[in-house]
Amino acid sequence: MESRIAVMAIIVENTDSAAALNALLHEYGSYIFGRMGIPCRERGVNVVSVAIDAPQDTISALAGKIGNLDGISVKTAYSNVTHAAAD
Repeated sequence: MESRIAVMAIIVENTDSAAALNALLHEYGSYIFGRMGIPCRERGVNVVSVAIDAPQDTISALAGKIGNLDGISVKTAYSNVTHAAAD
């Protein structure tokens, strides 16, 4: 299976869902090679960016699970570069 590089932009509007988000990111941690969280206290939201190297199905599954969390939205940008995924 081919692996791709992607970046997920995550907006957390409901901090009650942050623990569930962190649990998902931990679950997929073997694919994640970068993560940055920025609190925007003035607006009461947090912005998280996640860099991931995984098969497209795995990236889509994670994005879907994140998008189903209450008060959290996610958008994913994919690189066109692919490579053979490590087993």
